Amino acid sequence: MVRPVGPPMLTMREVSEEVAVCRATVYALLERGELERVWVGRSIRLLAASLEALLAQGRH
Repeated sequence: MVRPVGPPMLTMREVSEEVAVCRATVYALLERGELERVWVGRSIRLLAASLEALLAQGRH
């Protein structure tokens, strides 16, 4: 079994479900710099810590 290396990351779908918004809203949060993304190949992953920080601010 291979363990993931690095910080925990989420997919766009996981983030949108977690905060109960559409994926377009998640993209808007990325564009405004409110969430941090990492490219894994051709896929976007969002840092779990970035989402936690956003939720801690009470904004989503």
